[in-house]
Amino acid sequence: MQPRNMSMSGVVDLAAVKAAGEAKAKAEQARAEAARQGGSAAVPPSALVIDVDEAGFERDVLQRSAEVPVVLDFWAEWCEPCKQLGPLLERLAVEYNGRFLLAKIDVDANQMLMQQFGIQGIPAVFAVVAGQALPLFQGAVPEAQIRETLDQLIAVGEERFGLTGITVDADADPSAPAARPAGPYDSLLEAAMTALDAGDLAGAVQAYKNVLADDPAHPEAKLGLAQAELLARVQDLDPGAVRRNAADDPADVTAQLAAADLDLAGGHVQDAFGRLVETVRRTAGEDRDAVRLRLLELFEVIGADDPRVTAARQALARVLF
Repeated sequence: MQPRNMSMSGVVDLAAVKAAGEAKAKAEQARAEAARQGGSAAVPPSALVIDVDEAGFERDVLQRSAEVPVVLDFWAEWCEPCKQLGPLLERLAVEYNGRFLLAKIDVDANQMLMQQFGIQGIPAVFAVVAGQALPLFQGAVPEAQIRETLDQLIAVGEERFGLTGITVDADADPSAPAARPAGPYDSLLEAAMTALDAGDLAGAVQAYKNVLADDPAHPEAKLGLAQAELLARVQDLDPGAVRRNAADDPADVTAQLAAADLDLAGGHVQDAFGRLVETVRRTAGEDRDAVRLRLLELFEVIGADDPRVTAARQALARVLF
């Protein structure tokens, strides 16, 4: 499939994520602030490829697009063409040496973004330049055409928005993550555990959020937050009443969410997932989004590598699309 025209007129409607004009203004402000602070620090080549989710989209994509074009790779584990295109894009991101940033988005875990970009099939590749979204191509495109498209993208970023890219430290360990301040997390994680031991769930939630505010991908904090929030939601529930309400009214979204929380807290993982997938199937609009997001939160509690999560993600994709 030929890459789409790289004209700036091909802007995607990002209304549900952020109005394009507002995003562009924020991105330009972020770029100006970075310039006042002496610019961005050099990063190792491994930092040129990042995983992005719905919660971090504005920070990791819109704001970063103030300094470098961000290429979005929408993919899924079950997508065979994605397994061909993904490694190619990752190799090119390193080869282009900071002239673009590759953001990988798992559509099973971030279906709201998939809907907002109007994606009909994957792999699908977009770019964001100074807060403006551009469609690039869909499907497994030959490398020569991808290079041509990337060259055009970089030219647009430089000529129209003055984007200079990311400074890369070629001597850095290619497997090392981007440098972070050393050692601020141990005390915060310990505070979270102390709060949990004392039954202070609100305190534990806040402690984990403090870690994630600085390191959004911190695995221990993400897991701890998901677990603490689950415990906080179920601690005052009357299990008998919750299950009666859920059984009496399958259309009651609040009742189904509460019952799923109890299922998971009680170790009935597949029951919890199945209940919410079925509730997604029956609902629409804001109710559907609320249930889908709760299901993603429960996935965090169990862990992405658990086969029950994989099966539930596939079931969710089937009812949504």
